[in-house]
Amino acid sequence: MNLFSEKKFKSSVTGKELKYLYYSPDNTDDVPLIIYLHGAGSRGNELSQISHVGPIGELENGRAIPAKIAAPQCHGDTWFELFETLIDFAKNAVNEKGVDKRRIYLTGVSMGAYAAWQLAMTMPDMFAALVPVCGGGMYWNSERLKNMPVWAFHGALDNTVLPEESIKMVRGINQNGGNAKITVFEKADHNAWDPAFALDEMWDWMFSQSKK
Repeated sequence: MNLFSEKKFKSSVTGKELKYLYYSPDNTDDVPLIIYLHGAGSRGNELSQISHVGPIGELENGRAIPAKIAAPQCHGDTWFELFETLIDFAKNAVNEKGVDKRRIYLTGVSMGAYAAWQLAMTMPDMFAALVPVCGGGMYWNSERLKNMPVWAFHGALDNTVLPEESIKMVRGINQNGGNAKITVFEKADHNAWDPAFALDEMWDWMFSQSKK
């Protein structure tokens, strides 16, 4: 059984479209929303190209996720080509019926983690928590995340995106009085997403975060 609906969003700001996978639990009360941004290997125009990892893979593997999930697909070279459209997509997803606006969570892997870092810094008041995996960002601007709970993940053996990229972001947040932490998996390479999303503690932590 396919747990995800295939949908299409057209931005009123840019006129560009994003296809996306959408999951909604049976619960009709207000539930959290997870926005998930995929990595470079899932770019394209067919939603079947999105790798079954992260929240998507965990749900399909039987994990009970009491949240809506919105996973757009990047049809450009990078998320940053579509960044204004991505901002509009996030605003639209948050306003979907049944979403608890106090519990909006943002996560991404690799290229998607770079976009997640930047999206969180662009709209720090929207997200209750950020979980970036094997990404990085503009650490000199990380003060914007000082009020957002962040748990970053990286593989110590990653030669695609060096662990220092995540470490610098977390350090920058905490040097400005923030609340960020990082887990570096000693035996993981670029694929830090499998061990990260398999952690029950990560999910418990994420769902415990809420905006006031």
